[in-house]
Amino acid sequence: MSEESTTPDLAERMERAVEAFNAGDFDLAASMYAPDALFYPRAAVGVLEGRETIRSFFEDWHGMYEEFTFEIEEVHELGNGVTFCVISQRGRLADTAVWIPQERSALVVTWADGLIEKETNFTDPSEARAAAERLAQERG
Repeated sequence: MSEESTTPDLAERMERAVEAFNAGDFDLAASMYAPDALFYPRAAVGVLEGRETIRSFFEDWHGMYEEFTFEIEEVHELGNGVTFCVISQRGRLADTAVWIPQERSALVVTWADGLIEKETNFTDPSEARAAAERLAQERG
């Protein structure tokens, strides 16, 4: 009889969080975060602390758009509870015909017990990849 891993697939969990956000299921998206998680968005809003604050941010952000999607271009588990993810996003602002041009960014995420403990968003995927690789080594 083979043993099944009890370690969650972090890349799969990241994909599920993005799917939930795209579907407007902010409760499910936020449930992927630890109760005391830290979230560093690219927007100049500072750090968001805690699952409920992150959930509210997601709802407010998504609410600015009539249509909005994140697409994961790549996601990698780097070991020691660190994932690196490149995403593209595109949206149409609410009550307008204005589409925001497709934009690429990257996420560096640390996990504990299958939950996101910290997410940092970067505008430059190369910078994010280097930061994620360093972080994975430091946590090893």
